[in-house]
Amino acid sequence: MSTISLLVASTDEHFREMVRESLLNMPNAKVAAEYPEITLNLYVRVLQDLERQPEAALFLDLAGDPETSLKALEKIKQAAPDLYVIAANYAGDAESVIHAVRSGANDFIQLPLRRADFRDAITRLERVPRRAVTGGSRLGRVYTFLGVKGGAGTTTLATNFAGVLAQRKQNTVLLDLDWSANDVAMQIGAGAPQHSIWDLTEAIGRMDQALFEGLAMRDPLGFLYLGPPDTLMPQGYYLGPMLREASTFLVEKYDSVVIDAGRDVNNELVQTALQVSTTVFLVMTQEYPAIRNAQRYMALLAQLGFTVDQVKILLNNYTKKPGQNLATLEQIQQTLGQQVFYGIPPSPAVLAAINRGRPFIEDRQAAGDLDRIFRAFVDKATGRKKEDLAKSA
Repeated sequence: MSTISLLVASTDEHFREMVRESLLNMPNAKVAAEYPEITLNLYVRVLQDLERQPEAALFLDLAGDPETSLKALEKIKQAAPDLYVIAANYAGDAESVIHAVRSGANDFIQLPLRRADFRDAITRLERVPRRAVTGGSRLGRVYTFLGVKGGAGTTTLATNFAGVLAQRKQNTVLLDLDWSANDVAMQIGAGAPQHSIWDLTEAIGRMDQALFEGLAMRDPLGFLYLGPPDTLMPQGYYLGPMLREASTFLVEKYDSVVIDAGRDVNNELVQTALQVSTTVFLVMTQEYPAIRNAQRYMALLAQLGFTVDQVKILLNNYTKKPGQNLATLEQIQQTLGQQVFYGIPPSPAVLAAINRGRPFIEDRQAAGDLDRIFRAFVDKATGRKKEDLAKSA
């Protein structure tokens, strides 16, 4: 019996909970991902998750905002025509069902959700020949670095990650969302750029590639950079929705988007970045307070619908034989209940590069072993094939 994987999209937590509870009695079915927001760029998250679960089906709740949900469904089916979609709504009249089917739904359930109707829908899904879904459009990837504490090295890792991708001729954008620190600009020697993320709010309605690249600063390594204003100022409630819309544009135009999210996980702008991310690197150290914070962060990310496949634990300043004030790799993995994705060792080259105002990967000889180890991390993080390694910058 094949496994049924569901991607569940609903603004109603009770709806998502009902789906989870209904699947408890179906050992061959599981929820692969949840989307608590339904917006026009939902297809980005869906396509990203289909890369990991190519045989998954989508269960879409239309009730919260039927008009937006139907438009989101249309965009999803345009990007992934073979995706099987079960739609649900309180309105079960013929016209509502026809609108759902015309927008791309393969099946329809009338709400409130009844277990018998849900089981019948899953039975119909099981009878459909399963095949991997291939997206109709090739989207760029979004890599977000989120630190569990200050001084974890989040900015350094994000900046050098973008630098390696740019060296490999990927069209790359680096965004700094740490509104209070603005450290990326310092680490790339950008000084005080003329434009900031704030300027996107006025340009988003007419955004195109030429306009974006006029706002962003191009680093000598090749990536485009945009960060917070140089002067401290309130974020504004509309930056979250702006970033959500901007991310749709960015993943369509660029190969990779790298985000330094800082460490304020309760920030709306940061949470928006997490929701549009292909991969979230949770940056931590071997210090015990960092491990405690990592537990709290992982619990919140799970509540937001992130899976183990999406959240990667990145251990910075990793020492194989730590002293008594630091935890071992085994202790960290046992405490967090998840394998550490990669460990980056400490190196004096990092501080030297920060003081110089340039990424350490720019001077490979000075970085020494750190350069080799970091590039191996980028290889693993991006799924780079072995046959491509010979082309490394």
